[in-house]
Amino acid sequence: MEIVTLTADNFDEEAVHTTDLVLIDFWASWCGPCRMLSPVIEEIAQQAPAGVKVCKVNVDDEHELAAKFGVMSIPMLVVLKNGAVAASTVGVQPKAAILELLERAKG
Repeated sequence: MEIVTLTADNFDEEAVHTTDLVLIDFWASWCGPCRMLSPVIEEIAQQAPAGVKVCKVNVDDEHELAAKFGVMSIPMLVVLKNGAVAASTVGVQPKAAILELLERAKG
């Protein structure tokens, strides 16, 4: 599945009004740890089971979304379930930890 780039314009449609579990990666191009995490996020997106959508938010371009989620450090991963935050974590995470985050968020 392709990674969806979230903006203020498409956020509600792509991340809130969906039955999918939504993994959001808040990142920036200048952030070394974000660049380290990016291939892991891409791998998860390629292998994501039905019902999981993987998205990215560039915090430099989308200040409103970053503020809405209280992003203070990046990379920050947020999992939305039914439009609400079900889980989140900050910093580079191994693939297994991110998959576990998604499993826990499924409830």
